[in-house]
Amino acid sequence: METYGKILLIAMPAFLFLVFFEKFWGWRKGRNTFRHLDAISSICSGITNATKDVLGLSITVISYSWMVNHFALIHIPSSFWLYLIAFVSLDLAGYLVHRINHEYNFFWNAHIIHHSSEEFNLACALRQNISIFFRVFTLFLIPAALLGVPAQVIAVVAPLHLFAQFWYHTQHIGKMGFLEKIIVTPSHHRVHHAINKEYLDKNYGQIFIFWDKWFNSFQEELPDVPPVYGITRPVQTWNPIKINFMHLWLLIKDAWRTKNMRDKFRIWLMPTGWRPEDVAAKYPVAKIENVYRFVKYDSKNSPFFITWSWIQLTILLLLLSYFFGNIAAIGIPGIFIYGGFIFLYVYAFTELMSMNPQAWFWELVKAAYGVGIIYYQRDWFGINQVFRSFDFIFIGYFLLSTGLSFYFLLQEKINEQSKPSQFA
Repeated sequence: METYGKILLIAMPAFLFLVFFEKFWGWRKGRNTFRHLDAISSICSGITNATKDVLGLSITVISYSWMVNHFALIHIPSSFWLYLIAFVSLDLAGYLVHRINHEYNFFWNAHIIHHSSEEFNLACALRQNISIFFRVFTLFLIPAALLGVPAQVIAVVAPLHLFAQFWYHTQHIGKMGFLEKIIVTPSHHRVHHAINKEYLDKNYGQIFIFWDKWFNSFQEELPDVPPVYGITRPVQTWNPIKINFMHLWLLIKDAWRTKNMRDKFRIWLMPTGWRPEDVAAKYPVAKIENVYRFVKYDSKNSPFFITWSWIQLTILLLLLSYFFGNIAAIGIPGIFIYGGFIFLYVYAFTELMSMNPQAWFWELVKAAYGVGIIYYQRDWFGINQVFRSFDFIFIGYFLLSTGLSFYFLLQEKINEQSKPSQFA
């Protein structure tokens, strides 16, 4: 936990710098691919994913160490080749898991968050899941285990492999010559994130593109088919926690509602998007039919609201940085109490961004939870030792945040009522 938190303390500022640099570059070039609330939602998704990982809220079905101890046929000595084999093994495993996530109903729930943005930029790379509680990824590392690649090497290479997938989530880099034949480039990944029929479910590679070419899932970006981004069943919310579970909830409802007993069981491993006929007819789900003629999800907000949203995100990032930097000192159960607050903060914050009429309730719950922590601990996890009177400032923030939530929701209601009726 502590080590990963320290790594994230270094990685977070670097990722955020690149996100804002891309925004600046797009503005300078007159090609903006960045919408404020969409980017904030993406960053909030990254925050929830990082918090879940730091807290270790998932169980590995079979540990890699166990597989090495039981399956290793040889043991490659420490060298450049050992690390290269580990990297390639991770990439093959990543390709296989990625493809399964796209092609089977149940597994799509773990990946829907990553594709939920209707923009394609560096911020959307931060949209990562929190819905996986049982990890089966290590099963696909059997080739590395057979070669005796130590678990310590996998532990070192895995974060590098993950972070190396960030840079190609951009529209500002064109095709890259001969590199297109070797590695995943922005062009390849634009295809992967597109919902055009020519591009759907293609280019699953994470670092190397040759897996797609070998396993018949490659598609080049076509000059006359501009990619359109998102998912065919739009999520219509900025709340990343909701997005993480909405496909699973749809599957549960469909399995319950269908009268066909066979469909109740097979729905989980049918191709992604499949629904029982009786349920699909009675409970239709909105789906994009023409990718060139749909309106992107948005909530029309004032500059004041946009500014407040960025302030909220800044406060959240500061709280997260303190959390990651002091995990050992906070200890157990404190880290889980703190983690719960982070999740509640994101939920309340993004519900307000989505202008959900119930957002005020979640804001009150967040404030009560935060004030409760300060009341019972007489401190915010030891922060008064370095920043005196922080608890009073934080209580003031809760009052301000709750008041502004009511204000923004009231303004939204007034705006809705002032709209002319379509029957007028």
